[in-house]
Amino acid sequence: MYEYGGFVPPGWPTRVPPPGVDGWERAAVAFLLECCPPVLSEAGLPRRYPVVLAHLAMGYLDGQRATSVDLLAGLRAGLAGQVEPDVVAAAVDALQLMEARLTRVRREAGLVAGALRGEVYRPRL
Repeated sequence: MYEYGGFVPPGWPTRVPPPGVDGWERAAVAFLLECCPPVLSEAGLPRRYPVVLAHLAMGYLDGQRATSVDLLAGLRAGLAGQVEPDVVAAAVDALQLMEARLTRVRREAGLVAGALRGEVYRPRL
């Protein structure tokens, strides 16, 4: 984590310097682009408007997470009798890991989006 005089909220992405540090917005844009489908980086518009990019990234991550939840809900029933139970269990494990990753990255993107909108994070007592 970067060292600076302010507060870094829990869940802040480690590869993005805190707001106010030189280059933080450039790193935030790079992080948010990694959260989106590659076609967005080709479009150019989001890079010029980081708040728009943050909104798109959060929406995309929300959609991916909803899809993983739906897949998980129907996985066992959908694969019953199609493959061995240990294969289904491995698929369930993989989806749970994916959902946990998406949840973490969505939180990171939300914190970055807040900072891009001017939100100042302070420790809670």
